[in-house]
Amino acid sequence: MSSSHVLVLNCGSSSLKFAIIDSSSAKEHLSGLAERLGEASPQIKYKVNGQKHIISLSNGDAHEVAINKLVDLVKSLKLDQQLVAVGHRVVHGGEHFTKSALITDTVLEAIKQTANLAPLHNPANLLGIEAASAAFSKLPQIAVFDTAFHQTMEPTAFLYALPYALYEKHGIRRYGFHGTSHYFVSAQAIKQLGLNEKPSRIVTAHLGNGCSVCAVKDGKSVDTSMGLTPLEGLVMGTRSGDIDPGLFAYLVNQLNYTAKQIDTLLNKESGLLGLSELSNDCRTIEESAAQGHEKAQLALDIFCFRLAKQIASFAVPLGGIDALVFTGGIGENSDVIRASVLKQLSFLGFKLNNEQNLAARFGSEGVITDDMSVPTALVIPTNEELVIAQDAAMLAGEQ
Repeated sequence: MSSSHVLVLNCGSSSLKFAIIDSSSAKEHLSGLAERLGEASPQIKYKVNGQKHIISLSNGDAHEVAINKLVDLVKSLKLDQQLVAVGHRVVHGGEHFTKSALITDTVLEAIKQTANLAPLHNPANLLGIEAASAAFSKLPQIAVFDTAFHQTMEPTAFLYALPYALYEKHGIRRYGFHGTSHYFVSAQAIKQLGLNEKPSRIVTAHLGNGCSVCAVKDGKSVDTSMGLTPLEGLVMGTRSGDIDPGLFAYLVNQLNYTAKQIDTLLNKESGLLGLSELSNDCRTIEESAAQGHEKAQLALDIFCFRLAKQIASFAVPLGGIDALVFTGGIGENSDVIRASVLKQLSFLGFKLNNEQNLAARFGSEGVITDDMSVPTALVIPTNEELVIAQDAAMLAGEQ
């Protein structure tokens, strides 16, 4: 193929992130976000040639309208003729998918069957697929799954200690998420540190509004902190992470919570927001903590403590740690959190370099530990969109 340009779509319940990426050079020709879809004052923000623009939509306009506007935009910029595929981020692939897949009727049906495992995500992903398939009917549509990278985990890592029939009949197990991010930054770490893929023992920490840690041994995921859903594991922006399952019965029997109220509590009202009673935004919490806000400081301390414990525990499946990678919005920009975590992990041999830690922010990457530090810690900006574009271009070329 003469072109390797891919339209990448990441469809949320009320949003649509998009980009056109050259999968060969990694150059981004267009990027943007449609937000507040189906609500009041929806709009599309996009950037092309370094210039930012906004397209206003009508109240209530949803994904189909946004994608049609995107099609018009792509055509007006004369980018449509260069496209070879549309790549879709799909959050949950269950056990159906161990790698990215060309979307067929069979694949669509499998994604629909898995929707009950990710009710907040997969239905929105399907909306994007359906709208894009209608708008770009001549282009192959490719699904790239968040869960696929973790399908190399062994049963000891992915099974819950529940009646085995729940796994056999209903697929209840640990799946993990942020797979494209963990895959990308672990591979980049191997390159940048001059390691061989085999053997290598890398822990990757994807920290944003959603947070997860992954143990990557010899290039493969062997354990991760998220589970059946993206709620398990670390403290996150609005998600609780790990809690005592007995809390459910207590909330129902003693406080008269409904299942829906519990779901809202744990997914949307907890985490940094719930602890600080201020915000789910780490920047706001860090600023408030620096000004003496006690609950903001407490939220940061708990976030870092739980993160450090999770990272240290992954020395077990890895048999030691060669490198720790920070990525995601928080991981790439919060020198405060990185410093706190590495201090708590100093018993493993991490030695922070303060100057390098401060330098590795706002798009800059690099090692943030001293030369004498074993293991090494580094910051690598993630690029999930590039992984999706590369997988989509590869599968489109195989047709």
